Amino acid sequence: MDYIDRLRRFAVNDPRLDGDLELEPTQLDPRDVALARLAALVAVGGAEPTYGSLVDEAVTAGARSAEIVDVLAAVVPIVGLPGAVAAAPKLALALGHDLFGTDGAG
Repeated sequence: MDYIDRLRRFAVNDPRLDGDLELEPTQLDPRDVALARLAALVAVGGAEPTYGSLVDEAVTAGARSAEIVDVLAAVVPIVGLPGAVAAAPKLALALGHDLFGTDGAG
């Protein structure tokens, strides 16, 4: 199936989209998929535990920490600076950094 057929199935919510093969990306490498999913997580204001699993997925796929942080900068024009700021501590914790220490002071 070519990309136009896949796009058409998404556009009409084709019941055949329930199959795993049709929902998984076919042209993106695992690193790019993981970074795209992190960007989407920032956009929807995802929960902290999800950041951990997606960061693990990205690192396993070869993404560097700096690239993962670049995702925040890349989505600012879409989600706004407040959205990126809200995501930053969650992303930092997923990368193993507590930006504010144990007492919460910056």
